[in-house]
Amino acid sequence: MTTRASTGGAGRGLLYTLLGALVVLFVLPLLWALSSSFKRRGDIFAYPPQPLPSPFTLENYARLLETQPFLSWFMTSTVVAVVATAASVFVCALAGFAFAKYRFRGKKLLFDVMFSSLAVPFAVIVVPLFVMLVKAGVTNVYVSLIVPWVAPAFGIFMMRQYAEQAVPDSVLEAARLDGASEFGLFTRVVLPLLRPALGALAVWSFLNSYNSFFWPLIVVSDPEQYTLPLGIQALYGAESRQVDLVLAGSVLAAVPSLIMFMLLRKQLLDGLTAGAVKS
Repeated sequence: MTTRASTGGAGRGLLYTLLGALVVLFVLPLLWALSSSFKRRGDIFAYPPQPLPSPFTLENYARLLETQPFLSWFMTSTVVAVVATAASVFVCALAGFAFAKYRFRGKKLLFDVMFSSLAVPFAVIVVPLFVMLVKAGVTNVYVSLIVPWVAPAFGIFMMRQYAEQAVPDSVLEAARLDGASEFGLFTRVVLPLLRPALGALAVWSFLNSYNSFFWPLIVVSDPEQYTLPLGIQALYGAESRQVDLVLAGSVLAAVPSLIMFMLLRKQLLDGLTAGAVKS
């Protein structure tokens, strides 16, 4: 017993050491970016490196806001991400619930086609999607940026799998006997039961839309309407190399993602661990 306990303790110690090393590996670049955003440009790559800014300055943030349309980039990215997330969560939950609990002709074929689209890289459908938007007369930048994220196949699949486990048929039948309409059944009964998965999907959808670079690069041409990834990339263009402004912009750009994670961290963890432990 003593040998087994010591072996288990050594294994846990090794695991904690490995996890600690991974935390340091991921956190150090973030801390360096945060610290360097408060340094003068000449001090960012100073040798030996300075862990803390000396002197501490807010000049990078002031120049970013004064000389660049950063607030416009920030607003575009945030509005697009929030609207796309809300639409994605609702549509994916509705489609996933239908695939999980309804029987209709062509259900298996439709689900297989939808699921197979996960194997298609986004770059393959960029041109056809852009042509479709042009032919449909969609010229609004916000609408164009939101469209690809409204019904992702991964979100539908995730909602379908969770609905099969979390929504008992007996609850649905009881609600129908009480006179609930099918849409009322979905909004009043199903959505509350899907809350953990909805939180996980919301975080995933928000980050995908908020951090998207390739699709905005295709549909946005006006620098005033750039999203944050496009704007920050422009600051580090071939001619400018404004590293100080890039770091300040990256720190500010990370704020909505952190807020989203903090607000939905419980639902995210519950949704990701759902089904890992049998009741």
